[in-house]
Amino acid sequence: MNQASLNHPTKPDLQLLLVYFVAASVGLSMAWISIGKLVLFVAGTAILLWHRYCLRGQPDQGRWHIPQHTARAISVALLAFGLSLFWTTAQSAESLGSINKYGKLLTILLLPMLLRSRQEVIQAITVFVVLQAVLAISSWLLFFGIPVPWATSKSALWEFSVFSTYLDQSIMSAVTAAVCWHLRALAPTRYGKYGAIAIAVICISNVFFALIGRSGHIVAVVLLSLALMWELPRRFRWVLLVLPVLLLTAAFALSPKVQLRVMQVKTEVQAFSFAKGESVVSGTSSGIRLHFWHRAVQSISESPLLGSGVGSWSNEYNRLEMQQNPTSFRIGERGNPHQEYLLWGVQLGIPGILLFLTFLAAVFKDTLGADQASARAAQSVLAALAVACFFNSSIYDALIGDFFCVALGLMLALTLHTSTSLSGTRASQT
Repeated sequence: MNQASLNHPTKPDLQLLLVYFVAASVGLSMAWISIGKLVLFVAGTAILLWHRYCLRGQPDQGRWHIPQHTARAISVALLAFGLSLFWTTAQSAESLGSINKYGKLLTILLLPMLLRSRQEVIQAITVFVVLQAVLAISSWLLFFGIPVPWATSKSALWEFSVFSTYLDQSIMSAVTAAVCWHLRALAPTRYGKYGAIAIAVICISNVFFALIGRSGHIVAVVLLSLALMWELPRRFRWVLLVLPVLLLTAAFALSPKVQLRVMQVKTEVQAFSFAKGESVVSGTSSGIRLHFWHRAVQSISESPLLGSGVGSWSNEYNRLEMQQNPTSFRIGERGNPHQEYLLWGVQLGIPGILLFLTFLAAVFKDTLGADQASARAAQSVLAALAVACFFNSSIYDALIGDFFCVALGLMLALTLHTSTSLSGTRASQT
């Protein structure tokens, strides 16, 4: 790779078009996401093998840019899930289906391997951002009562989500706003910087004033706090300790959506407390989460070293429920406790929780050494994932899990293709 390749646009080819399609797919419906993931795994792997073994003698062929720490963490995690098949309490179909769900983590590795230059990465991120901007604009149109023919969400007319749920879309919009803000200087064209700022404003305002996702509100507050902290001189960065509280207070004061959802949380938690944990019947969002978390902790306490195996959450929940009340509500296969940390704990015990924390730490480590803008964008996506996983199974779940894997893959590709990587210190050849 030479400097000229960074200064001139890369001509799209099959390999780059594949990445474009995957980056765009997470801004579309679940059907398109599934197609994009399938094409990435099949065609992407074929392309990489072709370059590695059939074009081996040509310059720069067979060289793959891999986030090393992340690759090791993902490999160990997938191996652990695979080994847990020997002791899982789940049926074969359920356990294998869960492993397939975690297979999306490989997206984080495949995207950087398919992107050959910083210019290609920026182009792919541009495609990713544009489709997310279309989502946010479509949500605003729905909010103002303007028909959006492509909106397929069942709740599009009253929750203003386009393809997914308000929960997923609010988190996605918050992440997109952070990416646009931190990478605004890298936006293509003369006025790209101002376009990136405009998209950031459209997305973050959509989270607070149109969508009702409480997880999205919290993620947005965290990302805003990080952005403000990074803009401050180093000696003033201690204000991060109070920024989230101030921003949440401001959002509560200015946004009726935030006010409504905060009061709902208070009411639901009180109802759960009065019901002594039996609030699943009431169907409140907070009550269900608290009840699931309680059952997850119980399951982990019974199998703290190995867990109950991959895909075992539904079985474990139903077993614990039946012990207390044989007529209680049973959840279906491949459910989750709406908390990624606890889900890994149920399946793999306390080592599973440590594995997930190791994965997050590995991604963070791979962002170090990159230029400031790239590192901040990648760390913002990582922070959003870490926070979202406290309230949802944001890796295990479809759509939002695919979104995070694609976003992390693109951000890590950008951190790999920095000025320091041109000397070969951050590239690997396998």
